[in-house]
Amino acid sequence: MADAATDMGQPSSGRRARGAGGGAARRAARTAVSIESARYIERNIPDLEVLNEEALQIIEANAETVLAEIGVNFVDNPEALDIWRNAGAEVEGERVRIPRGLARQLCATAPGRFIQHARNPARNVEIGGRSLVLAPVYGPPFVRDAAGGRRYATMEDFRNFVKLGYMSKWLHHSGGTVCEPTDIAVNKRHLDMLQAHMLYSDKPFMGSVTEPVRAADSVEMAKLLFGEDFVDQNTVMTSLININSPLTFDSVMMGALEVYARANQACIISPFIVGGAMAPTTVAGTLTQVLAEVLAGVAYSQLVRPGAPVIMGAFVTSIDMNSGAPTFGTPEAALITYGAGQLARRLGLPYRSGGAFCGSKLPDAQAAYETANSLNMALLAGVNFMLHACGWLEGGLVSSYEKFVMDADQLGALHQLAKGVDMSGNGQAMDAIREVGPGGHYLGCAHTQANFKDAFWRSDLLDYKPFETWDEEGARDTQALASARVKKMLGDYQQPALDPAITEAIQAYIDQRKASEPDAFG
Repeated sequence: MADAATDMGQPSSGRRARGAGGGAARRAARTAVSIESARYIERNIPDLEVLNEEALQIIEANAETVLAEIGVNFVDNPEALDIWRNAGAEVEGERVRIPRGLARQLCATAPGRFIQHARNPARNVEIGGRSLVLAPVYGPPFVRDAAGGRRYATMEDFRNFVKLGYMSKWLHHSGGTVCEPTDIAVNKRHLDMLQAHMLYSDKPFMGSVTEPVRAADSVEMAKLLFGEDFVDQNTVMTSLININSPLTFDSVMMGALEVYARANQACIISPFIVGGAMAPTTVAGTLTQVLAEVLAGVAYSQLVRPGAPVIMGAFVTSIDMNSGAPTFGTPEAALITYGAGQLARRLGLPYRSGGAFCGSKLPDAQAAYETANSLNMALLAGVNFMLHACGWLEGGLVSSYEKFVMDADQLGALHQLAKGVDMSGNGQAMDAIREVGPGGHYLGCAHTQANFKDAFWRSDLLDYKPFETWDEEGARDTQALASARVKKMLGDYQQPALDPAITEAIQAYIDQRKASEPDAFG
């Protein structure tokens, strides 16, 4: 995948004076801060499909049965009930039963792919089709680093994670609630979080969903950043709408969905599944429930506004039947993720799933095993939008500084794998094989000299030095290397330029909104 190095507004060095040392210039270039961002992934490898046609048809038929005979609840939302009733559903109390075929028919107006615009157009991403967009961890109330241990997140932590995301080459998206800053009032912190994404990064970002009014604030602030007309005509936010599995749609999340759908902003409609607790213990049973919930949620978004962009979500884990804790990187979760990808493609919808999932308390071997399983699973499942791609620790309770950069580094391997096999003339390398012949080596041949700089993906974090060198440098483990990298990235951070008038307008909006109501910490 070609990398797009972006101009971050650095002053021109001007014309070099005659006779100036070329060696000094080259050394300066090697040590200069380089802020690069890879283009979103476009897969050249096939998706892994675990369900045959018969299995897919059974699951789809069972999901229609769930909607028609069991139904779903729309809680504390009389307007939604009226909308469903007018669409032809049977409404009894808060229970909505959707006739067979109706939800699927309504879903047909949702786009199969769309562009989410960033304030820097070079960072725009396409969501859907063969693309994969990577976004960081979302939602933890705690943070952890090697120096300070586990603690409640603050707004300073939030800004640090936004900066790390901006500085991370393989991340395409700034995300949303990269951690929950507990030092700011619950009813006002969304304003500061949105401001951080808008000021400290120029990558795409997510809106707030914790109250419909906070979703409305997100839309209004986006209009200040992009311009009102631009937001009216384009998608500039993607937001996470979780379904209260099993089969329940609460008024808070649906209220946020209504705000975003009416504004033509994208929503991830995602069941929150812990197998054995919020869904059946079996793969087929869970897929049936996931599909039923997604059909109802996407259909409702299209009733609010036909053509509103949506993403089919599937957050799936299983439960440890001894402790009750969620487990990650398991075979069952993988099978559900692969199967949900097939169902999403049959619906013609973009697909969200996967991430750097683990249940470990530390960025250790357990975290690495579970994360590697989860990341590779998501790539092969055909995921289009991967939330939690870096930083996730302790089952999603913790945003880890060290794991953020460890995971973000490994995302480069996904980019390389997704390229597939180069079968061009250069890829076939017949000239190299002819030049070297029997018994030779390839280190000095013309083909190697032409390709060595980008032939192999290279980690910016992991240690491959000889033992003696590693030992002399302090015998650092991966967490220690990651701690040093966090410090360097935050030290090298350079804020992307933004029109001061826009910055002032965003601040004025925040000041006005904060002054309009008292703080609430409950």
